[in-house]
Parts: sequence; structure tokens; C-alpha cells
Amino acid sequence: MKTMTYREALAQAMRGALEKNPSAVVYGLGVTDFTGIFGTTLGLEKDFGPGRVFDTPLSEDAMTGFAVGAALNGIYPVHIHIRADFMLLAMNQLVNSIAKYKYMYGGLFELPLLIRAVIGRSWGQGAQHSQSLQALLSHVPGLTVVMPASAQSVLDTYEYAATKARFPVVSFEHRSLYDYSFNMDGLKPQPDPFTSRLVREGRDVTVAATSVMVADAVNAAKFLSERAGIEAEVIDLHCLTRLDSKMLLASLRKTGRLVVADAGWAPFGVCAEVSRLVATSDPGLLKAPIIEIAQAHSPCPTAKTLENHFYPDMGTVADAICRLAKGRKDHGVELPSAEYKKRLYKEFKGPF
Repeated sequence: MKTMTYREALAQAMRGALEKNPSAVVYGLGVTDFTGIFGTTLGLEKDFGPGRVFDTPLSEDAMTGFAVGAALNGIYPVHIHIRADFMLLAMNQLVNSIAKYKYMYGGLFELPLLIRAVIGRSWGQGAQHSQSLQALLSHVPGLTVVMPASAQSVLDTYEYAATKARFPVVSFEHRSLYDYSFNMDGLKPQPDPFTSRLVREGRDVTVAATSVMVADAVNAAKFLSERAGIEAEVIDLHCLTRLDSKMLLASLRKTGRLVVADAGWAPFGVCAEVSRLVATSDPGLLKAPIIEIAQAHSPCPTAKTLENHFYPDMGTVADAICRLAKGRKDHGVELPSAEYKKRLYKEFKGPF
């Protein structure tokens, strides 16, 4: 079986962007460090030169402004933030320039670029280095926001962004996926990489998920299929600004039950948006109230033991599926143990 880790897909995508687009540059804090953004940019400076792959000053606002000017002048910038939180220092550039430039100038100017940002749990980084800001940026018209949940999604989305897209793309990558291995046998490039994907068919419950929660949902669905005969359908929302409502509603016509699992906060977020989409399209499809799964609505704690309670996992998803499928909270289905879950993921150990 041919497999590829998320990390390997990112490294291949970065190399591919530089090879296939002569105008592409890759830059950001840590890009040329010996760790190379968790190994995704290693060797690129040596192979493509410091003019196309380079580290930057500690000034996110200025470096995002550089992306604006570069894109306007025919350069394709790939700007990497080793933590998504750092983008908050560049919100004026992101929201007032990048998102609005084409609109404000009547389509005469375009800003094709890619911004990569890392989210998710680690070993306890605290409130200012653990935020998932996908909903915040998805709220702004003009930005295309993606959350690749597999190696194939990374390859499809980043290649298209670097070679064909004429718009700005912001991508959120989850730390817990970096060492996760994906089966690549028989997979073909997605014709439209900026849309949702049906990753598992089922009849009992629909799970609409983002990022690492897609892997959690698939693992939970397999577990429940084997242990309880419950079949969950899993949809990878992938592109938050272009959700496939037809796919979602078609799934709900089969199942009538919906779990929304996001790697961010629930209030005013992706869970709220998917619920709004269903409520304004065809709420009669629902046989039960929607269950939302998201990180705790608080700043992320630094202590590892508390951080483990802050983030949901496949056990949280499995419990929600059972509650909807069985129609009661005390469903009686044995959930995956801590040891079972540890076998599926490698715990993130750093270095950042």
C-alpha cells in the first residue's frame, strides 16, 4: 500500500510550487531554519537559492505587505506562519488589502498568493500560540480559506493555488496531522480542489468535519461500524468559503442526523455556519437537533493535562454519533479507550 504523511505532502507541494511556477517564492519565520517548518521547507533554500526561499524579520505586518506588493508585480508569494496566531499581527494587510484589492479596483488587479498557517495542539503552548482562526478569516469576503485534511488535499489544493488560482488562499494546517499517514492507492487529483469532499459513505449519521476532525470522524466511524453496526457518513468541508451545500443536504436526506466537528470554537464559527446553512435551506431534513463538536470555549490552557480536555478527539465524535444514532445520551456503546486512540496518532513533540 502506498502511503504518504501530511508532512511529506507539504514538502512535495512546496517543492512543486517552486518548480512549476518560476515566479513563486517561499518565505516566513523559520523557513530556512534547520527544522524547516516541521520539515516542510527543508532543502529548498539550497536547491532554489536565497532569492526564492528565505527567512524574514520578525514583522508579520511588513512581511504580509511584501506579499501584496509582490503579487501585484507578478511574483507568487507563499508566506508561512509557524503559528496561525501570528496572522493577527497582519490583519490590516489580510482584511483591508488582500481581501479587497480586486474588488476596489474593479477587477483590474489580482492578488494570487498562498498563506500557510499552523494550528492545533502541541505540548502546551498556551493561549497565544494555539488559536484556530479559520472562522475569523472565512467571515471576510475576498479570501479563500481551506483546511486540508489529507495528503491528497494538500497536493491538489497547493498545486492549483500555485499554478492556476488568481485569488488569495489562506490555508490552516493542523499539527496533529503532520505525522499522520494517508493511503494514496488509487487516488486521483480532485478536479475542483476548492470544494467539500465525501470521504466515507454511511446511512445513520452525517458528520461534517474540518481538518484533523475529519481523521477523527473517519476513525470514529470505522470503530462504530465494527463495534456497534452504526454507519456514519463523513464529509470533509475542506474549503470553508465554498461549502458544498448540495453534498451536505443530499447526505442529510439519507441520515437525517448531523454532527458538525470543527477544529475551532463553536460560537460564531464553522459549526454555526453549517447549522445556519441547513436551517435556511431545508431544516425539515433533520430528525434530531444538530450536535456541535469544537474546542472548549475558552483560551487554550498551557498545562498539558488541561490541554487534553480542551481539544475534542475521535472519542468525542464517536459519542456524538452514538447519541444521534441511538436517540439518547446514555447510548450504552463502549467508546474507544485512551490506548486505542494513542495507536492512531503520534503525539506532537515539537520542536515548536
